[in-house]
Amino acid sequence: MFVRIGNTPRDYAWGSTTAIAHLLGTTPSGAPEAELWLGAHPGSPSRILDPAEAGGAADLAHWSETAGKLPYLLKVLAAAGPLSLQAHPSSAQARAGFERENAEGLAPGSPERNYKDPFHKPEMIFALSDPFDALCGFREPADSRAALERLAGGDPAVAAFAATLDGDPQQALRHATEWLLGGAPEVAAVVDAVVEAARTAEGVDADTVRMLAEAFPGDPGIVLALLLNRVALRPGDALYLPAGNIHAYLRGLGVELMAASDNVLRGGLTPKRIDVPELVSILDFAPFAVTPMVRERPAPGVEEFVPDVPDFRLARVEVGGDVPSTTVELPGTAIALCTAGDVELRGATGSVRLARGEAAVVTADEGTLTVYAGAGTLFLATPNR
Repeated sequence: MFVRIGNTPRDYAWGSTTAIAHLLGTTPSGAPEAELWLGAHPGSPSRILDPAEAGGAADLAHWSETAGKLPYLLKVLAAAGPLSLQAHPSSAQARAGFERENAEGLAPGSPERNYKDPFHKPEMIFALSDPFDALCGFREPADSRAALERLAGGDPAVAAFAATLDGDPQQALRHATEWLLGGAPEVAAVVDAVVEAARTAEGVDADTVRMLAEAFPGDPGIVLALLLNRVALRPGDALYLPAGNIHAYLRGLGVELMAASDNVLRGGLTPKRIDVPELVSILDFAPFAVTPMVRERPAPGVEEFVPDVPDFRLARVEVGGDVPSTTVELPGTAIALCTAGDVELRGATGSVRLARGEAAVVTADEGTLTVYAGAGTLFLATPNR
């Protein structure tokens, strides 16, 4: 079954006013257009353009009650400014936290809740812009100490904080995170000194500080960001963000795919509540070097990005020229989004043609999809095998 869907971009303040419209060939609304959601998530379920195709259901949230739960959410994300620092729990952490908060009597919509559901929320981002800038995971504490000393090592408060990054890497990063987010009055002096030094300094770290200080003046996340890897993705690169990974998208346009969960624990760069003990309990403090995801090429014109979770995988399909058609296996119900040209999808029981900016749900009974057209680009989200 092929069911055409659509949605209205969410107008979060950090969103670009033009990027999603330019990608999909739509008319800009004039307001920020931060995220276009394609899925059944109740926060913004996709509209079914012809309810008769889906038994009268008006949106995917209602249709999926009978057609089967979608374990993922596909988004087009356009960040004109930085998002909050955040991390997501593992399945075990989410389940335990959700049950604990239920037992405590917290209402489903309570602002004191950390866990809105019992599910994990790994995610990945496929970069469309050049560059797509992000913060991702902790870097080696020695590198962070060197960055702090280059920027503002002559300031006593900064020097004292930098010295705490010696010793066992994970313990040092945990202590530094707790201290920065813990509300001690001395934190402000470190933030102020780093921001002041970055005004005239050069390099990536200074650029990060200036960007974050402009968006979130005085926020301790400005300094916490210097403990993280700064990543510049190029178009076609994909980054995977597993449970426990602290991250923030800084600027850029991309296709994001994640498990369908609301569980977010924030770590700065936000006016929203930060539960420091709970955040620290789920964070992975092991330093690592960030590398883009490995791409698989199962068929001509097809690139697949396959994480280590069952909830989702992403395929990018290009047809035209030397590849007039290709095939893609469906391990489950898929969401297809055309971002350039036009494509035709044919399955076991039917077909659909999508032009730039159009999307559709494809149920698993279509089996192997054949994709062809004059020239076009398609993103296809499915469950993982």
